[in-house]
Amino acid sequence: MTPAIFGIAGLALSADERVFFRDADPAGYIVFGRNVASRDQLRALTDDLRSIHGREKTFICIDQEGGRVARMKPPEWLAFPPGGVFDSLYDLAPASAIEAARVNAHALGLDLAEVGISVDCHPVIDVRQPGAHDVIGDRAFGSEPLRVAALGRAVLDGLAAAGVAGVIKHMPGHGRAGADSHKELPTVTASDAELETDIAPFRTLAKAPIAMSAHVRFTAWDADNPATQSRFVIEEIVRKRIGFSGLLLTDDLDMEALSDSVPVRAAHAIAAGCDIALNCWAKMDDMVGIAEALPVLSGEAAARFDRALAATDPAKADLAAQGELLAKRDALLALAA
Repeated sequence: MTPAIFGIAGLALSADERVFFRDADPAGYIVFGRNVASRDQLRALTDDLRSIHGREKTFICIDQEGGRVARMKPPEWLAFPPGGVFDSLYDLAPASAIEAARVNAHALGLDLAEVGISVDCHPVIDVRQPGAHDVIGDRAFGSEPLRVAALGRAVLDGLAAAGVAGVIKHMPGHGRAGADSHKELPTVTASDAELETDIAPFRTLAKAPIAMSAHVRFTAWDADNPATQSRFVIEEIVRKRIGFSGLLLTDDLDMEALSDSVPVRAAHAIAAGCDIALNCWAKMDDMVGIAEALPVLSGEAAARFDRALAATDPAKADLAAQGELLAKRDALLALAA
């Protein structure tokens, strides 16, 4: 198995993609808006991906947070609120906010499971900082680490109830970055002591099955490399200080925060200690290059991969329960209206 997650170009697999995926045996796949048209179409696509290697538990992920980050959109699917909505309710009623986040994530997870998606790249547990770029913004659950962790845990629990694994992101923290890592490399100059605030929610949720790295350079830890490609950050901060023992994905390797060719970016990330390279844009040359550049998934990384998928079960999808979950969420959110 190649330690990479690849994108798909369209609404169905092309003949070239099918042959390549069969031979490269990637760890999984990611779905974007370009791959989504209807429930039947998307379920057919995910079934097709599962059939390539005949694995019941296949890593098929999506960015479905709610708010401005949602690949499955109305009118075919429901719209879900961003993290900031639950942050606002938390000001008035913390327990109600936590329960609202949980049932919202359960309802969202049912939409994913119904179409065969097993992993959601959510929750965002970056701590929002004043003056930072708004690439995180209202995606965050707030600026207080304990609150962020509590709401993030609720999302993980809600997704798990639908048979979907969540991904905490962006480790070790994107909340104080002054630039959008899609466009350039953010450099954070905060001290090691100040960064304790950023890593606190990740430490609290260190037993989460999956995390995504941040394409952010932290000068207090590694003045030369973004976290995704920093052995020091991954070994000393992510694995030791935070204590994260789950599967570590890179953020998208096509993002302009990184330099060199995409296959070289992937090789650097895996060499630094990431378990899986995420390549979203279905560019065949890049995917072939990544498959050629990376070693086979093995050892502890392979064990982490298996553990990450162990509890996923799209068969849990029961959309009949969605209405009750959403009614409960809306009643709770009305407390802050």
